[in-house]
Amino acid sequence: MKKLLLILAAMLFTGAMQAQVEIDDVDVESEEEEEEETTEVRAEDEIDFTDKDGNEEIIEFPAAMTYDLDSLMNLYMSKTYLATPGDCQMTNENPEYPKEVYIERLQRIPSVMELSYNDIVQRFIDRYAGRLRYSVSYMLGTFNFYVPIFEEALEAYQIPLELKYLPVIESALNPKAVSRVGAGGLWQFMPATAKQYGLTINSLVDERRDPVKASYAAAHLLKDLYQIFGDWNLVIAAYNCGPQNIKKAIQRHRAAKGRTDDEAMTAEDKDYWQLYPYLPAETRGYVPAFIAANYIMTYYCEHNICPMRTKLPMQTDTVVVNKNIHLGQIAGALNIDIEQLRALNPEYRHDVVPGTTKPSAIKMTISDISNFIDHQDSVFNYRTSDFLTNRAVVDVNDDLPTFSRSRRGAYSRRSGRGSRSQRNARLRRGRNSGGGGGGTSVTIRKGQTLSEIAKRNGTTVAKLRKLNGIKGNNIQAGKKLKVR
Repeated sequence: MKKLLLILAAMLFTGAMQAQVEIDDVDVESEEEEEEETTEVRAEDEIDFTDKDGNEEIIEFPAAMTYDLDSLMNLYMSKTYLATPGDCQMTNENPEYPKEVYIERLQRIPSVMELSYNDIVQRFIDRYAGRLRYSVSYMLGTFNFYVPIFEEALEAYQIPLELKYLPVIESALNPKAVSRVGAGGLWQFMPATAKQYGLTINSLVDERRDPVKASYAAAHLLKDLYQIFGDWNLVIAAYNCGPQNIKKAIQRHRAAKGRTDDEAMTAEDKDYWQLYPYLPAETRGYVPAFIAANYIMTYYCEHNICPMRTKLPMQTDTVVVNKNIHLGQIAGALNIDIEQLRALNPEYRHDVVPGTTKPSAIKMTISDISNFIDHQDSVFNYRTSDFLTNRAVVDVNDDLPTFSRSRRGAYSRRSGRGSRSQRNARLRRGRNSGGGGGGTSVTIRKGQTLSEIAKRNGTTVAKLRKLNGIKGNNIQAGKKLKVR
């Protein structure tokens, strides 16, 4: 049953998006939209926050908190397997609670990680429960398909299961999103980090879009970051901005406290909230967003948010191919929706499965797998020249062009008559013939001598002098010279 859940989860929603961590450096980018506030126009991807001392700061939202719900709902799997809430009546009313209620709820979540409350966390909870409530409804629906994959990978590396909510703030569970800095997939790997953790990325394949492989790679990375910092809040902060930036923040904090490099590291030196002022701007909002995501994905009912209904997808399996095939060939030969194949196999960037490079798996429904196996030869031969256009061997056009000068001095290009070998044969015959006809002339090029021209045209200097009435060796570039 567990394997079935993983297969069903792997078949649904797979694609690419926002900025994750290079093991040394990472950036989070977010689209800027504008929202109207009371005194000024503020970007929708940030909030202004005033602390108890009256200091104002701008906190950036993770890019996933700025995504448009309509674009998420236009994904193939969203349109096919998600539906609006049924009996649950979702309204725009978001109840407000005293902060003690939020503190108590966060503490009730079974978590190894510290899910602390403060005013910054509250602002992110308010954003999810308010402006993003319909996006939360979408994520609650799609999350049902991903939970088995995420939890299996996190369990394999023995790290907290709360980290399954990291893709909520990384990609809003949007399999097709890609950041402006090139991060991709549910877990938003940068290319260099993805390759470091065993994911293949080339012109045809991007395994960051494979939910299973990317989840295991992300769990491996998170485990490595914990071995560096020993604190889970710092781990997810490093996941966002890179471990080097966290190390710099620790150094600045220690320097501000007057500690030297020789002094031992204290618990305060590894406290995310103590390092907060020294972190990059986008990372200051990252841990609060993660805590808020854990809260809203647990207490959505208390905020009148209804999960979208999920329909059970058809059971899938994989078939391995050992030569190149285009998804369009499979769709055409077996009468399958090409969008379904793309959704099930998002790692193939241009619909080409490079089985010739290495054995490659293709996900299909079980009935389509059987059909594929029964008609394999027909599928591979279906309109091959239309779909697989790269040629293995090509002929070279050896028909050299010739040039002639027009009356106005411009050069025009004419195709030579016959192939190079045919023209060479004609030239040899001309050189060996006894003359006749109107004779042959050449244009003297700059720097040429009579001796050189004679040699190139199979004649002698004496004959050239006689044909052209030349005395001595003086010739002028650009002039015509009879050679026969």
